[in-house]
Amino acid sequence: MTASTAPLLTTPLNALHIELGARMVPFAGYSMPVQYPAGLMAEHLHTRQAAGLFDVSHMGQLRLVGPDAATAFESLMPVDVIDLPVGKQRYGLLLNDDGGIIDDLMFFRVARDELFVIVNGACKVGDIAHIQARIGQRCQVVPLPDHALLALQGPQAAAALARLAPGVEKLVFMTGSRFTIAGCDCFVTRSGYTGEDGFEISVPAAQAETLARALLALPEVKPIGLGARNSLRLEAGLCLYGNDIDTTTTPVEAALNWAMQKVRRTGGARAGGFPGADKVLAQLDNPASLTRKRVGLVALERVPVREHTELQNLDGQKIGEVTSGLLGPTIDKPVAIGYVQPAFAALGTRVNAIVRGKAVPMEVSAMPFVPTRYYRG
Repeated sequence: MTASTAPLLTTPLNALHIELGARMVPFAGYSMPVQYPAGLMAEHLHTRQAAGLFDVSHMGQLRLVGPDAATAFESLMPVDVIDLPVGKQRYGLLLNDDGGIIDDLMFFRVARDELFVIVNGACKVGDIAHIQARIGQRCQVVPLPDHALLALQGPQAAAALARLAPGVEKLVFMTGSRFTIAGCDCFVTRSGYTGEDGFEISVPAAQAETLARALLALPEVKPIGLGARNSLRLEAGLCLYGNDIDTTTTPVEAALNWAMQKVRRTGGARAGGFPGADKVLAQLDNPASLTRKRVGLVALERVPVREHTELQNLDGQKIGEVTSGLLGPTIDKPVAIGYVQPAFAALGTRVNAIVRGKAVPMEVSAMPFVPTRYYRG
């Protein structure tokens, strides 16, 4: 049975989505809600104005346990794992031996000898196998398939959640702790994928519906589908694995230099020592060696520019391609992420996107397209 003919998996909230009138679509092997009756635009704007609840239980959750867990995990990524303090979260990148991105992920330091990791749904089977094969002798790799994951995002998320979990408002961006919420055993981080303040909540699958119903009963909170999740993350300038980054893109090409701490770079105390290090460090040390770079783009006409659209210079020569694009509901303009030759990556550079044979003028723009509102205290 191929992946395309295999029956779709469902999350623990499947019945609730159907009860709420969601339109369900296949995504990462799961039946997932793309939108609810309110529609993508209303859901997007509600998240920017109040608080939206997302089911992201398709994502992979795992624990890495043992005294060598942090050192072992660091050997797979160009990221500082060892020095991450207990109680803090960080963004990470699994790389292949060519420096290509196997997946992007979040990891949290639960204790000196324990990490909690969240990986993308479409990649989780491969990621867990990769981690097990590479470092399974050095630490315990413990998948958590019996856990659901909910995200509560938006400017009113903290005030709403604090009524059910007093003290949660004291967390700052990229920190976390355990809370009991509506009688459910939750692990909460103050993070997300929308550019807004908010929380991601890991909960045993058996308690997920109880938690979701308690959150949806809060007046600020409405259910939000994958459609708005995509438009929110794109306005925030965040990469979608499989579109904007994949095994053919390096972190430097993807403009993710900020995710690689100094200690792992040339001259750092633990420089290199990760897959593809020679290539990635050479690109960091000599940006002129790059052949392409990820940029933000804003269309100067009201024409949405979608993924795989060719980008040309003003002379009509191909210089790159769009990897994500849509009409941003908050910015109210067509925005896109794409790759261009480095000569065209400077802010303000004009390029043309070729949409149905017609040139749509675009300008290289800073990201995020909509200012982020992470709570840093």
